[in-house]
Amino acid sequence: MKYTDEFRNREIVQRLIREIHRVSKTPAAFMEVCGGHTHAIRKYGIPSLLPGNITLLSGPGCPVCVSSTRYVDQAIAYSRLPDVIIATFGDMIRIPGSTSSLDRERAEGRDIRIVWSALEAVKIARDNPSKKVILLAIGFETTAPATAAAVVHAYQMKTGNFYFFSAHKIMPPAMEALIDEGVRLDGYLAPGHVSTITGTEIYRNIPEKYGKACVVSGFEPVDILQSILMLVKQIEENRPGVEIQYKRVVKPEGNRAALQLMEEVYVLRDDWWRGLGMLPASGLGLRGKYARFDAEKEIEVEVEETIEPKGCICGEVLKGVKQPVECPLFGNACTPENPVGACMVSPEGACQAWYKFGNE
Repeated sequence: MKYTDEFRNREIVQRLIREIHRVSKTPAAFMEVCGGHTHAIRKYGIPSLLPGNITLLSGPGCPVCVSSTRYVDQAIAYSRLPDVIIATFGDMIRIPGSTSSLDRERAEGRDIRIVWSALEAVKIARDNPSKKVILLAIGFETTAPATAAAVVHAYQMKTGNFYFFSAHKIMPPAMEALIDEGVRLDGYLAPGHVSTITGTEIYRNIPEKYGKACVVSGFEPVDILQSILMLVKQIEENRPGVEIQYKRVVKPEGNRAALQLMEEVYVLRDDWWRGLGMLPASGLGLRGKYARFDAEKEIEVEVEETIEPKGCICGEVLKGVKQPVECPLFGNACTPENPVGACMVSPEGACQAWYKFGNE
């Protein structure tokens, strides 16, 4: 298979559905921890195609969703400084903080710019030498290498007015924390984009320590259904392991150049996840000679007291213990046009996916 149409082929989809229904006998809950999977599962109506004994859960796979309100509040505080330009990717601008958002601050005249790459933020810094340019660095292992490349570039070009405000996180600690907290799941649809960078070694603990199945999946209907079939077979044959369905992109060793770059630039640090709290060694800070680009260390700012939105259950949705429709705000006070919680902001968020594509 080389073309998109083949991964949406009706006959192949129907064949996979029949095979899942034939093989699956044991009740099983599978969780995806990738916003792209969350979006695709709802868009293509995957849950409605499965037997009743299989449950699909959405986990903390959306980097916008898991970022803390405190992080947004601090970004807003930075934007209010007279000599600062904020560079951010699109979804971040709409996350509600305690009393404002970056979108609202931009409407009030703050210099907040949407960028398409981290290197664009370095260019903004070089073009505005009298300003401090702060990149809101967000994402999992997928985007972390590109940000690392921008930091190295800023170092090489001696760009002293470029700063990095990290919300970068790594996936394995969250996957393990969910099991440790007692969330009932039998296997993971492991993230395709993350695994392109990391390879599969990072998931070893999932079957070896916890006895849970794990399959790295692509994003088309055939990908997802084939991955679910692979998970079902692991369950029915009692052989939990790590398998790759997304072989056209993901290799067991990952992207070694990207991993080496991350090792050079980043150091692991404790970080806060919405729904899971502070997880040890789950975030990425700057290492050694690159630490001078760290906005948190280099730019002092007073941040308002954090206030979480009343009634929002985004944290419980991210853990897979509640569905978006169980939130009293869902579809009423909280919509994609007027998000109250972070899970409604991004197309990768579970709440927005459910809102757009329905429950099945």
